[in-house]
Amino acid sequence: MIEPFDDHYFMKKALQEAEAAYKQGEIPVGAVIVVDNKIIARGHNLTETLNDVTAHAEMQAITAAANFLGGKYLKKCTLYVTLEPCQMCGGALYWSQISHIVYGARDLDRGCIHLQTKLHPKTTIKGGVLEQEAATLLKRFFEARRGLN
Repeated sequence: MIEPFDDHYFMKKALQEAEAAYKQGEIPVGAVIVVDNKIIARGHNLTETLNDVTAHAEMQAITAAANFLGGKYLKKCTLYVTLEPCQMCGGALYWSQISHIVYGARDLDRGCIHLQTKLHPKTTIKGGVLEQEAATLLKRFFEARRGLN
């Protein structure tokens, strides 16, 4: 029997956020933050909409989660994000002391793993959850932007 609230379940919710970003003409990255199997925050890229380079999905979700919890630390929380966090988001996640990060697709150029961004010592990170779905959405977005389809 498959647990209804597993990594795949919550990554599908993050992919819904990425689809919302896609529909707005934003790079399709989505995120949700979960505590005790409950989504407490959602976010997707809004850099074009807000004309703000810091308006990444993770940053939107971190702010929403902190507001929900009434504090800046995201201990016992899990971030599900469709793309490996960048260095900026990795730094914010460090300061939030988030317990777990689960991502879909790797970012081999700007990702926090490639750039060796330090995460909080108590933070665990797991990748590759629904990786193909996340990567396909990003590829579709960039192909459309370049007029390849």
